[in-house]
Amino acid sequence: MEKIRVLVVDDSLVVRRALRECFRTDPEIEVVGVAEDGARALEQIRSLSPDVVTLDIEMPVMDGLETLRTLRDQGSELPIIMFSKHTTAGATATIEALELGASDVVAKPEADGSGGGSVEAVKRQLATRIRALGRKARKARNRPYTGPNGPDPEVEQQELEPFQAPRSVEAIGIAISTGGPSALIELVTGLSADLHVPIFVTQHMPEMFTRLLAERLSVRGVLPVHEAANGMVVKPGNIYIAPGNFHLEVGRKQREIVINVSQAPHENSCRPSADVMYRSLVKLYGARLLGIVMTGMGQDGKRGCELIKSAGGCVVAQDEASSLVWGMPRAVVTANLHDAVVPLSGIASLINATRPKGKKGES
Repeated sequence: MEKIRVLVVDDSLVVRRALRECFRTDPEIEVVGVAEDGARALEQIRSLSPDVVTLDIEMPVMDGLETLRTLRDQGSELPIIMFSKHTTAGATATIEALELGASDVVAKPEADGSGGGSVEAVKRQLATRIRALGRKARKARNRPYTGPNGPDPEVEQQELEPFQAPRSVEAIGIAISTGGPSALIELVTGLSADLHVPIFVTQHMPEMFTRLLAERLSVRGVLPVHEAANGMVVKPGNIYIAPGNFHLEVGRKQREIVINVSQAPHENSCRPSADVMYRSLVKLYGARLLGIVMTGMGQDGKRGCELIKSAGGCVVAQDEASSLVWGMPRAVVTANLHDAVVPLSGIASLINATRPKGKKGES
């Protein structure tokens, strides 16, 4: 089996050596080159043709943002994993990188073991992302052209009836991971200002990054976006994002619905986990819940969608063509838990359609 070719770009000699060593014995991953700055990275990309790049933010000569911007301006779709310091400055720059088209982020471990976690944990996170993104890139290169929505031969193709979101929806839960920040930005910019339901989001990201993502989404869209916190009262037309390393749940307190965040055990190797969020939402909203599973690797959200369907709610999966990694949505589709498969460009309209008839802006 041909290994996935990785280029490591970081100004730290220690990091470059560490990542080489991390994957030296990996049966699927090979570090084919290293670069100490962005200018050298661009040369290496042309000469080595890597499948995936890990990219530092702060570097001399040409930093990570400028490197990424140059690649995307050149039309390159090369998967880029930002390997970011767990600082406010690093997280802010990483959110900008994700907007520019970076694929995912892994936080670097700090010298004292804080921040991104242990070296072993970071290695696992990087390896998982490299494999998923590398396979996706190779599949796209090797697949014969069948049009913009070519079929996945491993997924049974279904002729779905035109889908209209039910107007009885009282809450929406979104499960999303790799490729999520840029997808969420596109989503929130299409949402209506008079949306009458709360939206809960589990986005797999490190701590601190989710707060900055919420701030960026608030600026880009018309609805308020919050990083969820204990005791926060849920309001219609607001978006709540699970904080990094915390599960998001909801409950009723007298006449109000309030948020609870916790560091209960990981589920699906995730914290936050969409399954935890969905279980909580199903208990509160039942058949009036709409679950949307978007781009991301793994199967987080699948068991939650089983509960949504059992309760009489609806489930929508993002389609493969618009997903950076069609792992989480594919798990839902192959289990036949979906009511519809929708491209990213159609998800905002679907959510807007949950507004009651007669609301301002109704078409």
